[in-house]
Amino acid sequence: MKAIVLVAHGSRRQTSNDEVRSLSAKIAHKMSHEFPVVETGFLELAEPLIPDAIERCITQGVTEVCVVPYFLSAGIHVEQDVPAEVKKTQLIHPDIKMEVQPHIGGSDMMVELIRNTMLNR
Repeated sequence: MKAIVLVAHGSRRQTSNDEVRSLSAKIAHKMSHEFPVVETGFLELAEPLIPDAIERCITQGVTEVCVVPYFLSAGIHVEQDVPAEVKKTQLIHPDIKMEVQPHIGGSDMMVELIRNTMLNR
């Protein structure tokens, strides 16, 4: 069984964290057949932290975790911090496949998203 962990930075502003959780819920609804488990994880400032979100997936019986960095640019968090958090958890669960996906902002679909946003305002 596969899972998605949508990873964001985390914020002191609770509504920002709730926004990410809401997006995770929408992903879960749209992708329930491909990914029966969808969790939200934060790098810092909010809970659950990335390892805890992955652990939640594992307790639900997943065998594969796809970590999706919800970041616009490939800064140090995307390049180092998120993979390091995943690696720590991978060492505890070597039997579970864990893979960090490309960050959202790097997708070519961002151009179309911005275009549609501007045309539909």
